[in-house]
Amino acid sequence: MITQESIEALKARLDVVDVVGSYIELKKAGANFKAPCPFHDEKTASFVVSPAKQIYHCFGCGAGGDSVKFVMEYEKLNYPEALEKLADSYNFSLSYTDNKHNKPRSQVMDKINEWYQKLLTTNQTALSYIKDRGIYESSVEKFGIGYAPSSNETINYIKNQFLNMGEAVEAGIVGYDGGRNFARFIERITFPIHSANGTLVGFGGRTITGHQAKYVNSPETPFFNKSRLLYAYHHAKQALYKTNEIIITEGYLDVIMLHQAGFNNAVATLGTALTPEHLPLLRKGEPRVVMAYDGDKAGRNAALKASKLLSAAGFIGGVVIFAEGLDPADMVKNGATEELSNMFREAKPFIEFVLDEIISLHNLRDPKAKESAMQEGVAYLKTLSALLQEEYKTYLASCLGISPSFIRLTNQTNQINTQFLQKNTHKDMWELSLVKTVLEHPNFIDQILDVLDPSLLQFHSREFKLALAGETQAPELMAILIDESITSLKDEDALKAELITFLSRYYERELKKVNMQTNISFEEKAFYIRQFRGKISALKKGILK
Repeated sequence: MITQESIEALKARLDVVDVVGSYIELKKAGANFKAPCPFHDEKTASFVVSPAKQIYHCFGCGAGGDSVKFVMEYEKLNYPEALEKLADSYNFSLSYTDNKHNKPRSQVMDKINEWYQKLLTTNQTALSYIKDRGIYESSVEKFGIGYAPSSNETINYIKNQFLNMGEAVEAGIVGYDGGRNFARFIERITFPIHSANGTLVGFGGRTITGHQAKYVNSPETPFFNKSRLLYAYHHAKQALYKTNEIIITEGYLDVIMLHQAGFNNAVATLGTALTPEHLPLLRKGEPRVVMAYDGDKAGRNAALKASKLLSAAGFIGGVVIFAEGLDPADMVKNGATEELSNMFREAKPFIEFVLDEIISLHNLRDPKAKESAMQEGVAYLKTLSALLQEEYKTYLASCLGISPSFIRLTNQTNQINTQFLQKNTHKDMWELSLVKTVLEHPNFIDQILDVLDPSLLQFHSREFKLALAGETQAPELMAILIDESITSLKDEDALKAELITFLSRYYERELKKVNMQTNISFEEKAFYIRQFRGKISALKKGILK
């Protein structure tokens, strides 16, 4: 079993926004973050993540918990498996009650990477390629560029160094087929790929001996998912927060050369496709996004798809297309740094780029083709907000050379989850505030219980009992904890004043009930009346009893 001390130490490293945000796209909403719930089908965002409470909760289906619970639910893992996955992701070594399981995190990938880097220094063909592309030695060191030799050499190195072959297979360094092991990277310049927090998770490789595939990446592993990763993000994240901008390119060399020229906010997709799974990572820091893609057909298509995705998701930014067979790496090598800076600054906005590309694919001299272009443009505009639809309607009409009256849009404003917003605007808010106070300030519990019994609550007696029992993982309590509209009482004086108000109203209601009762004796009614009036009088004097 994993020791409790180890579990608590791991949890202390985790940030729920970072963990959840690595799986789904989160949008800032006040002090919290929101998203459509990944655990049930919904159109409005009722899934809330609280960085202050370090929990998530869905107001639609009731799902909720901490970082570990989210990974369990999303990945369909049990508790120990989720802990181990998170530990690997955060480069954390868990401790076990059984000492034989207390082994450190596998170092096979780091050892192989060090070996690749050493081999690069003696391979003249690889060094010549690096030099020809204009890559400095400092960049080779910064990005950990290496060289992978023949398959047999890699397999023999793993054996001779007594590295675990099973771990090498699991890490994607080695494959297994037909009863034999083989290296996945053969005679290639290697580019180590890291997670957002800097953990080595895979490799990219560029052939220098004419293999059919110019570039290859590590296979999918529990730690390597190319649809969620961006090459060099761990190097770029500090600069992107500072500049509030991120430059996305198509390849490793583009990124390396851009960093070499001072564009330290450059990253690359692992392949040309930007996917919805990349958006949570891109959302961090809310940067302006610049797509820097090649001008060939594949590059333009990739830029078009990415622009549609980013604009529909509300990202700000634009597209730079490199013409005449150039790419960012070539321009840096040629000394065109200032020109690059201007191009990035003047990137064509996503929406304009998409509409221009759509129109360019149609022959506007043909009325039917023009109609198709208009319909395709309208379909795209409908993925945007109502305001943007209206603003760009004129732009589309101008590009088509038609009257804006022909552009007919049905404005579909984002529906607000009124149930979520209005849930706690009614008269039970005080009770919810009391429950939240118990959850956030357990030192007040004795003071509350001296004068208040759970049965006195009209609406949230169950939640109050759960809070007193410390059942903080109960969905009802998570919903209360994460709801910003519910405020807890911060000090004893405020708590006393609220308790006096609540109890005064409670005893006044009870006094009215007694006065209206006809099924009890006069003596019994008089006893209760005196008792309730005495309590109300004491409360008016500020006495809690």
